[in-house]
Amino acid sequence: MAPSQFFITLQKGITGGFAPVTPSAVYTIQKANSAPSIVIQAAERPDGTPSLLDSAPKSIQSADTGAEKLVDELEGILKSLPTESPPGSQDIYGLDTSIMFGSDNFVWRNNAAEGCENMSETQPTEEQKQQFKCAVDIIKELVARGQ
Repeated sequence: MAPSQFFITLQKGITGGFAPVTPSAVYTIQKANSAPSIVIQAAERPDGTPSLLDSAPKSIQSADTGAEKLVDELEGILKSLPTESPPGSQDIYGLDTSIMFGSDNFVWRNNAAEGCENMSETQPTEEQKQQFKCAVDIIKELVARGQ
């Protein structure tokens, strides 16, 4: 069963180095405990432009069992995946993408917001890399369901 309240953030564009990171997209999905809907915010940076452009908020009704199943599946996947160590050291999944997930009883985050210059002590298996890609696809599916 999906958590009664949660937040999810997906950021595309986390690797940098000397220059600051310039994300190409940030998607935020959240549901408050008693809210009737899941709220989705999207900000994307068109190619050749310097900053993200916000789009109008979208929502999914909380009663949407398909969305609930996706959130539940996402949480299950993330519970099985490692994060970089030390935090922010390397884009260990190689997708230039970070996910932040939080609920009442679980928090998970991979990130390299200051640029990826160091090697992580933790490295995922190829199967874990595929699971991370599946997690990214689930988040994109939730964003696409928003109306």
